[in-house]
Amino acid sequence: MQFVPEKYALPDVPMQPFIDAAEIEQYLLSARGDTACVQEVVRKSLAKGRLSLPEVAVLLKADSPAAVQLIKDAAQTLKSAVYGNRIVLFAPLYVGNYCVNDCTYCGFRATNSEAVRVTLDRRQLIREVEALEEQGQKRLILVFGEHPAYSPEYIAEAVRTVYAVKHGAGEIRRVNINAAPLDIDGFRTVKAAGIGTYQIFQESYHRESYKRCHPRGPKQAYDNRLTALDRALEAGLDDVGIGALFGLYDWRFEVMALVRHANHLEACYNIGPHTISFPRLQAASHGDTGGAFAVPDEAFTRLVAILRLAVPYTGLICTAREGGAVRREVLRYGVSQIDGGTRLELGSYADMHSGGVQNLHREQFRLNDARSLAAIVDELLDDGLIPSFCTACYRKGRTGEHFMEFSVPGFIKRFCTPNAVFTLAEYLEDYAGDALRQKGYAVIENILAADADNALADDIGHRLQRIRNGARDVFY
Repeated sequence: MQFVPEKYALPDVPMQPFIDAAEIEQYLLSARGDTACVQEVVRKSLAKGRLSLPEVAVLLKADSPAAVQLIKDAAQTLKSAVYGNRIVLFAPLYVGNYCVNDCTYCGFRATNSEAVRVTLDRRQLIREVEALEEQGQKRLILVFGEHPAYSPEYIAEAVRTVYAVKHGAGEIRRVNINAAPLDIDGFRTVKAAGIGTYQIFQESYHRESYKRCHPRGPKQAYDNRLTALDRALEAGLDDVGIGALFGLYDWRFEVMALVRHANHLEACYNIGPHTISFPRLQAASHGDTGGAFAVPDEAFTRLVAILRLAVPYTGLICTAREGGAVRREVLRYGVSQIDGGTRLELGSYADMHSGGVQNLHREQFRLNDARSLAAIVDELLDDGLIPSFCTACYRKGRTGEHFMEFSVPGFIKRFCTPNAVFTLAEYLEDYAGDALRQKGYAVIENILAADADNALADDIGHRLQRIRNGARDVFY
């Protein structure tokens, strides 16, 4: 579908923008990145103190091997203290890729005549969800292009459809959304469908770079996108996710802007972002892969560690855009959520007609980790991590301000670890082969043996036995 510019007026956004590029650049210019300065900032972060923008700039300015290692070691320590060893798993599900925007980096850009356009009908959507449930998935993020067909009512109906699918032992307990900005009434509509996190990425917080990469379509409106989550929170959604596409501008600037955005949400609504994402630009059909602002692996692992120190309470997401080796490394430095068994072609979970070979005309960008969910689970277990499909906080009302009450001081770990163990046990019982099941229960036994709270360990053990006897959806 081609873009028709006269049909789409840019929205008027009265809110005063809160990203000051000159301020950010000045902080980066004036910061000292010597080891002594880094040590001072790290001490504050390890005490779970909120980092200011000048303090984040110190970490970004640090280039010596000793200072960089100090940052990574501190991030690893902080992640363990706040989150423990659990890693949340999810899958993206593309519902429709028609789009009226012409983002230069995207395979679904409006002017790409070779893109294969698809909107899943209800039957196709159900088949996709059934296929994902057969893998053992419990958490999905639905992805939509920006197009009039994908109205708030359409998104809400898709969410309700997904929640209604119960296939075999499977069910989806958490549906997040990645879609275009809505007005307040639109956000209220999707909230009523029971969505989890509403995720909108600014792509680039640098205004001129944003303008260069979004030449046509309603996405041109930088301020409308920047303030979208303000409208979501005003509409009553209390779980939101932010992100930037690294490679469109200097990575240090984008990290500073992400922290500024997180601070803005917390200052104005007492609710910080539930997640921060930091995808790197990848090849796409008729997409511009840039080059001038490419982020090498070394810088990427650093920025993950810096984000963990800057915003301790927020989940960090690393998707299958990244290769397996990079993802395995950044799990150590702060990442707490990854996808597994990911497919980007619409309809490909249920009908993998391509035989696993990517066709960029059918996908938004190149995928670099196409391993199955079972393979991802297996590797996490090898690394002593707990694969988690937990959705307990959302059923117990630990969202928004209530989530902040638990997560900011680091108390959320007391719920995360047991609930991760419960969902892992469900997965092992319902979907794992014998070898993986044995490995998983060995990891669980090690976790219980290391718990100094005997009463808690006994209670967890009792609940685990219930799961092995057939109980499901057990959580604190």
